[in-house]
Amino acid sequence: MNDRRYTVAEANAILPHVRELVKRILLARTHILQLQPELWPAIQAAVFNGGSKTVSEATRHIILIQEGIRALQALNILVKDINTGLIDFPAERDGQLVLLCWLYDEPTVQFWHDPDTGFAGRRRIEELF
Repeated sequence: MNDRRYTVAEANAILPHVRELVKRILLARTHILQLQPELWPAIQAAVFNGGSKTVSEATRHIILIQEGIRALQALNILVKDINTGLIDFPAERDGQLVLLCWLYDEPTVQFWHDPDTGFAGRRRIEELF
């Protein structure tokens, strides 16, 4: 992580790229969940015969999730929840750290919160300034 801070305009400008990365994470997660009923039997069988297509496919999707998270972290963007696509952009308000909060299905960054209040403390961007 670095000390990068985003303005609302900067967060919204990079949002198309972020949205694509989060979309990949969510799709990979969906694939893993679809494989879940087959995974435990496949893992048990793989122990004895050395391989499993299901386990390999799940592993591939796990790697895609990891790559997406790393790409976001490289931009100093915080991945808060891969189930909902909850993302935080570090920002500043009066010299203090705040987080611009975005969910995958939201069209733009519209909310912010203090680091210690989390999602439950979300406020509209208009209240930030």
